[in-house]
Amino acid sequence: MDAITTVLVAMLGGALRVSTPFLFVSLGECLTERAGRINLGNEGVMVFGAMIAYATSYETGSPWLGVLVAAGCGMLIGGLHGLVCGMRGVNDVAMGIAIMLAGTGLAFFFGKPYVQPSAPLLPNIPLGGWADSPQLQNALAVSPLFFLGLAGAFAMAWMFRATRMGLRIRIVGESEDAARALGLPVERMRFLATAAGSGLAGIGGAFLSLCYPASWNEGLSSGQGLMAVALVVFARWNPVHCITAALLFGAAGALGPSLQTIGITWGYYLFYAAPYAVTLAILVATVQPGRTLKGMPGELSIGR
Repeated sequence: MDAITTVLVAMLGGALRVSTPFLFVSLGECLTERAGRINLGNEGVMVFGAMIAYATSYETGSPWLGVLVAAGCGMLIGGLHGLVCGMRGVNDVAMGIAIMLAGTGLAFFFGKPYVQPSAPLLPNIPLGGWADSPQLQNALAVSPLFFLGLAGAFAMAWMFRATRMGLRIRIVGESEDAARALGLPVERMRFLATAAGSGLAGIGGAFLSLCYPASWNEGLSSGQGLMAVALVVFARWNPVHCITAALLFGAAGALGPSLQTIGITWGYYLFYAAPYAVTLAILVATVQPGRTLKGMPGELSIGR
């Protein structure tokens, strides 16, 4: 392969891998925000999910059990966030930061014994068996969690569009007064949406430790839970658009390693900062004073 093709193939494989945790955490944040609440604590949920999934896989030999435990722990942490935010006078953003710090700190404390041991990992699905190129075969070795995320995005979009539960979540997120007038349990629904959203973020963390980069260490998440807020804004609170946004962020994250495959090492740290640059560019381009964001739920703190 020539240099350009090599880079493109490497970016394809990198995008499919790197986009998966972005997809799960953005879907979780999308669900939470559609109910009218912001959850910055998903960064801590991802880190804790990565740790507990890796520890569970190591202790039991079952990586899928690790994914389930990560989702369950994410739901517990998200439930705590939702319960406290339902109290009078509690700010969503401040509580989210507290959850982020607590989740990260707990993961670092309990995860120290699992930094060195090797745990069983989730196997990839080899979609490139038809290709002669080893690089393309490697690029098309896709985690089953990626397809689970795709299915989750379409299922969530269908829920919002065609189910009573989805309609209730949308009403709660658009107008609390209207929801109460209809007799909807606003705080209960926001609690459930926050818990379920954090469960998805926990699965995103499990991907980091059990699929790619397939290890546990204290710097694993690199702020992906926080970037999910910008990603959801870019996707205009549409679960299906979260797929495109996640692939874009994934491709940006794969840029540095892809260039390394052809020997370009100049600006190594600059290329690795591409996802953060994309996040900043999206926020500057879309979040402007006096400009209404299309699709934004009316009850979000950033909209009031």
